[in-house]
Amino acid sequence: MRVAGLMSGTSLDGIDVAIVEISGRGWSKRIRTLAFRTVPYPEAVRQAILGVSNVTTHTAAISRLNFLLGELYAGALRRTARLARIPLASIQLIGSHGQTIFHEGQPVEFLGRRIASTLQIGEPAVLAERTGIPVVADFRPRDIAAGGRGAPLVPYVDYMLFRHRRLGRVALNIGGIANITAIPPSARPEDVIAFDTGPGNMIVDALARRYTKGRWNYDRDGRLAARGHVNRELLDRLLNDPYFRRRPPKTAGREQYGTEFVERLLGTGLPLLDLIATCTAFTAAAVAIGIERFVRPRMRVDELIVSGGGVHNRRMMAQLAAFLPGVSLAASTDYGVNADAKEAIAFAILAYETWRRRPANLPSATGARRAVVLGKINW
Repeated sequence: MRVAGLMSGTSLDGIDVAIVEISGRGWSKRIRTLAFRTVPYPEAVRQAILGVSNVTTHTAAISRLNFLLGELYAGALRRTARLARIPLASIQLIGSHGQTIFHEGQPVEFLGRRIASTLQIGEPAVLAERTGIPVVADFRPRDIAAGGRGAPLVPYVDYMLFRHRRLGRVALNIGGIANITAIPPSARPEDVIAFDTGPGNMIVDALARRYTKGRWNYDRDGRLAARGHVNRELLDRLLNDPYFRRRPPKTAGREQYGTEFVERLLGTGLPLLDLIATCTAFTAAAVAIGIERFVRPRMRVDELIVSGGGVHNRRMMAQLAAFLPGVSLAASTDYGVNADAKEAIAFAILAYETWRRRPANLPSATGARRAVVLGKINW
């Protein structure tokens, strides 16, 4: 079956589109990537998303942006298919994660009830109408309804792609947020350990935009971090956050590491390059702490397989290697999975499972009471 996966994450750099061919059954499916492209968000759209994410805003802004993103997603898919010379009509299904503007996987008191919630926008009805292809979207709410945190969902796919009979592997994705999937040797799905380790590129991206006055949206190759100095006092203070001692399952997001967090960093008065260097180390150290505290006591770690934008940050990758001596470090591309495309590929696979009416969350990762069929289908 030919399926397109669309993903736009917390880094807000654009719309990732993967077109894949899926064949086979169960955990032994074969996944072949036919095309991948990232279509950048226009700056005005990126700012509009920031304007409705984890803030008090007007419902009209959310509604309009929801429909606008549906149009942009359709355009991104059409463009990717055209450039790859893949007929749009040959794509049988779309899996669209949408753009998260609010996620609160941990229940809070609200109007006398304990409620967890999540909201992704990017209207799937518009996407289905513009392409003529069925769309699976809204993957996270069903897991939350089943008592989970609605995240992380990609561990289902990590287990499918990276499990090994003899090696203990950790799949690390460094997007806006960093998350890991730990897969023991000969693991069953219920043996998987997965959680958000903390910040990924989100903080560094914001500081890089500030330092370059908007010319760069991220720290290219870690060049800015390499010019700064890590402030150990600030790094220790950041790592003292109770989140890093909390046992998984757990999730992180813009509510922790968004605008307010960056403003507090700027308030320290440290040079911007030193802040970038320190926050690059912060991401790598948080990953290492998560592995040491919650993974190594339960399994040996032979390999760390990295995907997401952070794989291109040489400074961050070098720090990961330093913090995790004895662990083989490589990009997922070296294992046949495009490091930039992995999450878009994942939502194509999750959509495929929904289409086949198969559960695709891992309760060991999300904390759900049971495995459930994810998403809603727009015909």
